[in-house]
Amino acid sequence: MDKKKILFIEDEEAISMALTSELERNGFTAKQAFDGKSGLEIAISMKPDLILLDLILPGTSGFDVLKELKESPITSGIPVIIISALEQDEDIKRGLKMGALDYFAKSNNTLAEIVEKINNFLKYGKTNSGANSQKPAE
Repeated sequence: MDKKKILFIEDEEAISMALTSELERNGFTAKQAFDGKSGLEIAISMKPDLILLDLILPGTSGFDVLKELKESPITSGIPVIIISALEQDEDIKRGLKMGALDYFAKSNNTLAEIVEKINNFLKYGKTNSGANSQKPAE
């Protein structure tokens, strides 16, 4: 079985390295991007199974990255989960309305919990409809 590919767009190197390592230890292929522009470029070339997206990024904001991902025919079907320190209801609602699959607050989730949630999304097909979606097992 092919390893699921995950792109993590996060500018805080320590967080990015820690979660990427945890994902790889759990059998995923993980790639990092430290800003929105490179994240978009990697998403187009890599076509990951899932994108983890921070909202506070240098240059292009995570909301702008999400908008571009969802508007591009190449990346629109890739599920996106926001992982952010922004925990205001309006930020969460905005991200979900723009097409994010879910929203994890960094302060409320351990690395292991995030990996478990990612496993559940990919295993049970709880993703946005698109090229990478899978139907839940019956």
